[in-house]
Amino acid sequence: MQPERIIKKYSNRRLYDTEISAYVTLDDVRRLVKAGVKFKVVDAKTDEDITRSILMQVILEQEERGRPIFTQEMLEQIIRTYGDAMQGFMTSYLEQSMAVFLKQQQAVQEQMANLIQTAPASIYADLAQHNLKLWQTLQEGFRKAYSQEWPPNPRGPDGT
Repeated sequence: MQPERIIKKYSNRRLYDTEISAYVTLDDVRRLVKAGVKFKVVDAKTDEDITRSILMQVILEQEERGRPIFTQEMLEQIIRTYGDAMQGFMTSYLEQSMAVFLKQQQAVQEQMANLIQTAPASIYADLAQHNLKLWQTLQEGFRKAYSQEWPPNPRGPDGT
């Protein structure tokens, strides 16, 4: 297993990849993430771990480039959960939802490769049905585990 790659952020806001001894951009960081490279971004002066902050910048840059993943309504809902009793649940829910999504995406890609050879239309219907059942099971599990209204009513339990 390779050691974690270190990227230093200097006061001039430039990022320096210590493994390749070169300055990198946020787009280079995005490529590292996509390639599955483990890295850590630290402030060059304080040695503070600022990886999350840099990853948020990468997301912001991607959101501004094309069709955003996060709608304004979704961002508002996420902001509402900060400091709320549901904040920990939201983190877990989003992580698990993303894991299920990525797993299903990989399964679809594998099935598409196989489908090119067999190509019956019923495979599409079966795959859609399977994905729907997985998603429903995940949501039902969360409802039972937390026995809360989902999605939460922003007005409160009494509707006001």
